[in-house]
Amino acid sequence: MATMMREQDLYGPVKALLHGQGYTVKGEVGAADVVAVRGDEPPVVVELKLRFSLALFHQAVARLSLTDLVYLAVPRPTGKTARRALKDNLALCRRLGLGLITVRADGRAEVHCDPGPYAPRKSRVKSARLLREFTRIKGDPNLGGATRGGLVTGYRQDALICAAYLAAHGPSRGAEIAKATGIARATQVMYSNHYGWFARAEKGLYTLTETGESDRLAWPIPDLPIPDLPSSPPST
Repeated sequence: MATMMREQDLYGPVKALLHGQGYTVKGEVGAADVVAVRGDEPPVVVELKLRFSLALFHQAVARLSLTDLVYLAVPRPTGKTARRALKDNLALCRRLGLGLITVRADGRAEVHCDPGPYAPRKSRVKSARLLREFTRIKGDPNLGGATRGGLVTGYRQDALICAAYLAAHGPSRGAEIAKATGIARATQVMYSNHYGWFARAEKGLYTLTETGESDRLAWPIPDLPIPDLPSSPPST
């Protein structure tokens, strides 16, 4: 099958799919791109588009006033990014109670999900991870909607506190910093050295690098009851 450049190119494969299941199929009936009827069953409505869009979902949701059996039909996307988009849009279809059909380049139509109520499973692991991060972040240092690269995470706050302690007290051991700051994973943070802020002066003894000394001043440090812990200026 040639590259599909028109929505009409989707009609033949979708019609063949539904016809094979015993439906009588007609195109452009009323406001619907495709309508299929089988006996006394509720009609099936399919909306054809060349790509996913918010307008497509709006259109399909509007068709739910006609029947509960509404499908979207799009060309099957290719490539890693496109496959991820397909997965995300499939999840959205399920949330909205819509069905999803894709049409491959060889003209074969595939059903990825059927219309119907959807109750997604909750992930206790992800929920627990979210709450742990919420607890670890001290204060409210981020503006909602900010870009990921400039966010203050719980891990970054821990690293900043370790860096501030080293700046105030010089080379120190992880256990000492953990006891003074309450950062239980202080040794792990400095050993992992994710930001390049720490160096080992000797076994078990950590010091602050030049990068750490300069970078830490660009980030706000949460207020903690730590003696001699210097405060850095707010980020610009």
